[in-house]
Amino acid sequence: MQHLDPSAAYALRQQKPEAVLVDCRTEVEHMYVGHPVGAEHVAWQDGPDWEIDPEFADKVKRLVKKDLTRPVLIICRSGHRSLSAGEALEAAGFSDVINVLEGFEGPLDDDFHRGTQGGWRFRGLPWQQS
Repeated sequence: MQHLDPSAAYALRQQKPEAVLVDCRTEVEHMYVGHPVGAEHVAWQDGPDWEIDPEFADKVKRLVKKDLTRPVLIICRSGHRSLSAGEALEAAGFSDVINVLEGFEGPLDDDFHRGTQGGWRFRGLPWQQS
């Protein structure tokens, strides 16, 4: 698995328009916190039980039309869930999986807030809210 910071991930998507950006956060995070423009939402886990979706890899396979060589970038809130989701994609046969470091909101700062030290939104990359 490759690991790219948000700016490098955005640049890769510009260079390779066939790349798919998968937002693996919860539906609530995707809709209300915001998401990268053009990101496809496939939750790695979601409430109310917070169990990992056993169909996650199959849902991403449908997004890439079963082309497991197509680049798939995975983003979450801070880069941790996306790592696990990316590992699951590799185990399912995907060959070009990229974890977006820092995620959409970045790490916690000293005041336990996100979005002040890193992440897609902090870097000024295109995003939107539903």
